Amino acid sequence: MSRSEQTYDRALLREHLLKTRIAGDVATPREGNLANYRKMVSKDPGYQFGLTLKDWTFAETLEMMARLCGVSPDPRHVRGSDTIDVDLTLDALDAMGARIGLAARRRETVILATGHPDTLMGVYRAVEDALRAAGCVVLVPAAGWSYRVTTPWGPQHREILYTSGVAALGTDGTLRHTHDPHPMRAALRELREAETGQWPDLVVADHGWAGAAGEAGIETVGFADSNDPALFAGQAEGKIAVTVPLDDGVHPDYYGPLTAYLLGQAGLTG
Repeated sequence: MSRSEQTYDRALLREHLLKTRIAGDVATPREGNLANYRKMVSKDPGYQFGLTLKDWTFAETLEMMARLCGVSPDPRHVRGSDTIDVDLTLDALDAMGARIGLAARRRETVILATGHPDTLMGVYRAVEDALRAAGCVVLVPAAGWSYRVTTPWGPQHREILYTSGVAALGTDGTLRHTHDPHPMRAALRELREAETGQWPDLVVADHGWAGAAGEAGIETVGFADSNDPALFAGQAEGKIAVTVPLDDGVHPDYYGPLTAYLLGQAGLTG
């Protein structure tokens, strides 16, 4: 692919990301963003994503999120819409694609996992298929591992479910949204205890799946919304290699061009 074709693809994807509000003026409200930044700062376990982070102040967090994600840096902007810088999204996709491409060339061992199976599963499945075709080993540890969680509707069962080689959390076969790092910790614990020598060279994930992997010292690339500051903080601290800023809650079909671009940057398209 020529330089002009690469530039054209990036320009087309930039337009698509803005049109679908995956980046640019996103639907994630400013109030929710700021509330979640405060939760991370206060060490709320649900907003650490399995990372042991330094003591961040709110001002530091807002500056960091403006720099790495593209939200408004103005602390006086407390209501209404917020933004994700589309060029930061594209730059991070370039970096993620380069790392996935390296994994493919090296035929590395990989884990893929998502806390947003309803919207992002298609992205992960496409990456999985491309890595398998390149000769990578995709691990599926701790399938069926389960635990109980407390919800507003009472205790519920949760277990690790795999869609092909992509891990997610589920209940009775239904995949669930989660921030929880415990499933990734269980998966890594099983790999350690198995003593087979299998260990991931790379994790492609989001939410607590990514945070727990990064905390374990595994090179990790992932996706995060503007209301999920922990992975960006992990990147700032050197525990997460790449965090791609995007709205992780739009229609799943909208991520198709993003996925094609990512695989193109990895050199994994025909």
